[in-house]
Amino acid sequence: MAEKLAPEKRHSFVHNGQKVFEWDQTLEELNIYITLPENVPKKLFYCKVESKHLEVGIKGNPPYLNHDLMNPVKTDCSFWTLEDDILHVTLQKRDKGQTWSSPILGQGQLDPYASDLEQKRLMLQRFQEENPGFDFSQAQFSGNCPDPKTFMGGISST
Repeated sequence: MAEKLAPEKRHSFVHNGQKVFEWDQTLEELNIYITLPENVPKKLFYCKVESKHLEVGIKGNPPYLNHDLMNPVKTDCSFWTLEDDILHVTLQKRDKGQTWSSPILGQGQLDPYASDLEQKRLMLQRFQEENPGFDFSQAQFSGNCPDPKTFMGGISST
């Protein structure tokens, strides 16, 4: 059932009309997907994840990404992989349940509507995790949605 609450689509970060990367998030992770250029040996790509900074590039060239992150991550649980022609960076959120409006500080923020939808989806994911016997996939919120990180209430099964 939790799979139904996974991200339905990736968000795109576009700069000067060109897609830089796509991203999505769960309660615990933020994932960045970068389409790799053709004809560059895979061994030349690198990724450096720091608590509040991300650097991605091709060795011997200026970094493709060299930005502060929106929020801190756990570096010991974050990693990157090359899958086909995609560099996939998995960032473990330091604060589980925190809704990120963008991976990069000050750039590419979701609009308020998309941010609200993302927060609601993470809240449903949190309900599902805390109440495994219930199906929240059709649940809807009316009004403002509390931040899933700080939500302290719950649904009792009795």
